[in-house]
Amino acid sequence: MKSRTHNQESLVIVYDAEQVQHPGPHLFDETYWRERGAVEGEAAGRGSALFLDTPFGPAVLRRYLRGGWPAKVSRDRYLFNGWQRSRPQDEFRILADLATHDLPVPHPLAAITRRNGPFYTGALITRRIGGAETLADLMESRCGDAGLWQSVGACVRRFHDFGVVHADLNARNILVDEQDRIFLIDFDRARISRGDTRSCASNIARLKRSIEKLWPPAVAAQMEACWHALLEGYGQEGEST
Repeated sequence: MKSRTHNQESLVIVYDAEQVQHPGPHLFDETYWRERGAVEGEAAGRGSALFLDTPFGPAVLRRYLRGGWPAKVSRDRYLFNGWQRSRPQDEFRILADLATHDLPVPHPLAAITRRNGPFYTGALITRRIGGAETLADLMESRCGDAGLWQSVGACVRRFHDFGVVHADLNARNILVDEQDRIFLIDFDRARISRGDTRSCASNIARLKRSIEKLWPPAVAAQMEACWHALLEGYGQEGEST
């Protein structure tokens, strides 16, 4: 991976020069891709992610959007505190670092930060993980597969051992591909802080709350066994967290 920076007036784009040959703001323009028939779908949630067929392969374009009460003030504007501290640039760097160390994350392709006075907007393009489904979508069909849940726990442990503190570890940010490989996504506001065991424990507790909230009622009796298998994979056998 070769990270490069493209500066143009009041915007900065950081990109992988091995994958993206012609960086520019057009890459982050939804209309640009729709006019070319390159939009293949959209992610569930806030409607901020598009699945694209690009010249540099299948990709996901995600705008940085606010949720909750901050969205009432501004849906997509953030206070500018420097290019390197903007959320798109920061997430690109973290993903590049994790990918370089062979951690299972989507490969970062490009990120843009646009400044407008004291504020900025941004977007990120990553490689799309083919044939992947979220753990949330697989809960009912794979509730009897202890091996899958152990793999999820082992994957999370790899990130924690590296020092990654995920800002929103939940069942929708864990992907399972067609070979049952596990990936983590959405590293907005994530950080690397080796030895921060308290934050890692908080991550696990957050994941459990997410699983409890999203668990299908039809297989309610299987939830505890799946969570126990996840903890086994993580290395916390017998703990309920």
